Amino acid sequence: MYDRKFIRNISIIAHIDHGKSTLADRILEITHAVDLRKMRAQYLDNMDIERERGITIKAQPVKIMYDSDDGNRYEINLIDTPGHVDFTYEVSRSLAACEGVILLVDATQGVEAQTIANAYLAIDNNLEIVTAINKIDMPNANIDETQKELYDTLGIKPEEILLVSAKTGQGVHELMEAVIKRVPPPSGDENAKLRALIFGANYDSYKGAVAHVKIFDGKLSKNDIIKMMASGMYHEISEIGIFVPDMIPTDSLSTGEVGYMAANMKEVSQARLGDTVTLNSDPAQKPLSGYREVKPVVYSGIYPSDPQDYENLRKAIERYKLNDAAFTFEPDNSTALGFGFRCGFLGLLHMEIVVERLENEYDLDVVATAPNVIYDVVMLDSSTKKITDPSKIPPEDSYIEIREPYVDLTLITPVNSMGDLVNFIQNEKRGEFISTENAGKSRVALHFKMPMGEMIFDFFDKIKAISHGYASMDYEIGEYRKSDLVVIGILVNKERVEALDTVVHSSKAFSVAKSLVESIAESIPRHQFEIPIQATAHGRIIARATVNPFRKDVLAKCYGGDVTRKMKLLKKQKEGKKRMKMLGNVEIPKETFLSILSIGKENKS
Repeated sequence: MYDRKFIRNISIIAHIDHGKSTLADRILEITHAVDLRKMRAQYLDNMDIERERGITIKAQPVKIMYDSDDGNRYEINLIDTPGHVDFTYEVSRSLAACEGVILLVDATQGVEAQTIANAYLAIDNNLEIVTAINKIDMPNANIDETQKELYDTLGIKPEEILLVSAKTGQGVHELMEAVIKRVPPPSGDENAKLRALIFGANYDSYKGAVAHVKIFDGKLSKNDIIKMMASGMYHEISEIGIFVPDMIPTDSLSTGEVGYMAANMKEVSQARLGDTVTLNSDPAQKPLSGYREVKPVVYSGIYPSDPQDYENLRKAIERYKLNDAAFTFEPDNSTALGFGFRCGFLGLLHMEIVVERLENEYDLDVVATAPNVIYDVVMLDSSTKKITDPSKIPPEDSYIEIREPYVDLTLITPVNSMGDLVNFIQNEKRGEFISTENAGKSRVALHFKMPMGEMIFDFFDKIKAISHGYASMDYEIGEYRKSDLVVIGILVNKERVEALDTVVHSSKAFSVAKSLVESIAESIPRHQFEIPIQATAHGRIIARATVNPFRKDVLAKCYGGDVTRKMKLLKKQKEGKKRMKMLGNVEIPKETFLSILSIGKENKS
């Protein structure tokens, strides 16, 4: 067992695409943690989709041994974390298992929204921050300006900032030495009663739920009978070990160490994140302070393209849930799409990831409906219903009001884009401008309160376009507010398609409805009969578009003759199409159900 003074537990935090995984690769290389023959880019990103998209989705721990310039060998438990705002919960969980962080900033991009958000997460957890500016080898690197931004926004002095290139390895050794000197060793009492924090989990087909743990006090050994202090459940440890980076079994984990435990838990939910593990025979009295449980904020319906694949989809979703505790689902039924599931996500990127993994990893073809947020509907008896599906919102005469979630939004942007962004968010997204502050030379941080529902419609693309790609954002869910909202229902060939329902502010109802029916009409292929696409609100039709029919040239066989013969043929065709329209089923492609996401590209309400 290692002396605790030679242990360092750290995370790498940064804005998305600032080089966290690349830095982790270089650290693995200089510590010889991975055989060079097995080394690959983004080594700690285990999923194919992570490497394809170039992003980290799930925090991944690894134990490395580092020979320092002071002559000692240190055990460093490193956690590579995601950078996208949707996965902030992964970052907060990782920080609970650390004493320090490496805050990485891209020299070509400067301080961005998630840089500040993650830095404050580290400060709130009383962690030592080792700041490094990455990509110093790039021709457009602006080191001086980035140092100034770090001082202006976070008060970090230039002399405390290290310069590295995660790509070439320049400065990585100096960064590791700074970690050894600045980050304190873990505290705790080896002789106290066991207290271990579960900060992550994944599912293994043979081991069951595997919990990632940090030992704060005491010692955890194989075959121990443990108690989960929050859930009250008991388990016997079947395997315990460390990440190097593959899972390697050991006999025990001691105070300050990070590793994993398997205890024949059949579901990841049994290894509840933030729970404290203690010994059943000699339990601790007080649990460790965990962190708030993450809850979905965006909902969407997921249905099989072929109704016969429902069982396969159910099994795939249940298996996926084993590895993603933040994902929720419940059975659902739609008149248009049949049986499926209503699923909850942390954000739009999380939804994209889940749908893509279901299709790629489980060989499914699924239909995902347009995402929406959770609404609070105050009924006539003053009770409140939480609605995750627009089609389930009660009739207008049965409730008092609808409340929608607002977010506290932060944008960091160049000064010359400030006016256009403020106008866009206030006029098109119903946002409320709160304040502005300096974010370095020629950059400002803008603070808004804005309905979360407005973020679903082309929001990120628009702010990138307005700022010429330079704006970055971060947000937190705030309070619920009363809003004048209306449900837009869609009729296809005079039949209601509940899966296409959406909720918008009443001021945008007509323009959104018009754009929506036109978008749906473009996505539905032509049939042998005319198909009306209608939008309803407040019990009446407010917009319509038409999918024109194919027209067979029934007059082609007429080479002259009396005009009455031609009229007779045309009348016969018209009557035939009328019967076909009454009996025909409209084919609705899967892209139609995401038409709501594209309406903002034309809608300028």
